[in-house]
Amino acid sequence: MDSDDQKTAKMNLAAGGDPVARRETEETAAPSGSAGSRMREPSEPRTPKVARGPAIVVTLIVAAIVGLSLWYLVQPQPLIIQGEADATRIDIAARVDGRVLERPVERGDNVVAGQLLYKIDNPELLTKLKEAEAGLAVASAQLANTLVGTRVEVLAQRKAAVESASANLTLAQQTYDRVKELARSGNAPLQKLDEATDNLKVAQRSMDAANFANEEAINGATKEERGIARANVDKAQADIDTINAQVDELIVKAPVAAQVYQIGAELGEYVSPGVPLLSLIDLSDVWLRFDMREDLVKGLKPGDQFQMRVPALHDRLITAAIRVIETKGEYAGWRSTRATGDFDLRTFQVRAYPITPIPELRPGMSVYAEWPGAQSGQR
Repeated sequence: MDSDDQKTAKMNLAAGGDPVARRETEETAAPSGSAGSRMREPSEPRTPKVARGPAIVVTLIVAAIVGLSLWYLVQPQPLIIQGEADATRIDIAARVDGRVLERPVERGDNVVAGQLLYKIDNPELLTKLKEAEAGLAVASAQLANTLVGTRVEVLAQRKAAVESASANLTLAQQTYDRVKELARSGNAPLQKLDEATDNLKVAQRSMDAANFANEEAINGATKEERGIARANVDKAQADIDTINAQVDELIVKAPVAAQVYQIGAELGEYVSPGVPLLSLIDLSDVWLRFDMREDLVKGLKPGDQFQMRVPALHDRLITAAIRVIETKGEYAGWRSTRATGDFDLRTFQVRAYPITPIPELRPGMSVYAEWPGAQSGQR
């Protein structure tokens, strides 16, 4: 058994430790104590204290979240409208048929006005041009021949014919006179007189024909004949101009300065009139398009400005001015009033242009803006 000094040392050591060690020391020392110590009743068990601080914090946080949510729900939310950037698009189509011979541009290239885009090969069209040029040469020669008048040789021939007819007429007249005198005296039969009379008439008609032919040769072509010759020349020239216009379409050039957007025909491909070759976009004419209900466009007018953001440009804030407000087409039957008593609202297209040009803005980029005076519950 431990001595009294050892028990005292243990009790002192336990006094500086935790309560559990102190109780163990007291229980160990109890048997050597008095009877009163052995008869002491055990103490009642202690109830552990619960930490209420974290629970209060969590309750406050939940209450704050619920309160903020309710406040946010009752607050009117601004209406967000979304639009899209657009630009002038030029679709270049073939006006003649043929095969693509050259295409010196690619997608994304910037072109200037008059720059070569396509070269189409069509040998048949070039052959038609040569044929039309030959027809013009023939018509021009005929016109010149008509305007120059009758040749000298033809005039001499017509004059000789007149002299010959005059001589025949003189001879026929003399023969007629002689036969007439003989027939009067009874020395010639009446048949001879009739023959002489007919020969005289034939000679007179021949003389008239020779004179008319001579006058025609002297006067040359008539006014109408010269007009026909000129019309043939004009027609031949028109044929050449038409084919030249088609030949010029074999070389396709850019009408304005723009950027190549799409390409529809590759090298060696056969194209027909109306077939799209490529598309150009004019980046100097970029606008912002919004499709809005008519109750949202009330009060708007050309010249009004508002701000919007472009997500593709890091939410850059830009200012645009409205230029066009127009209604969109209808693709279904329109009714003035619905069965519920509400009105059918049409859609209007609002076109706005940036106040300051933005070179980075491209067609197809989305833009959005908070529409003033409208709430999201109105959508």
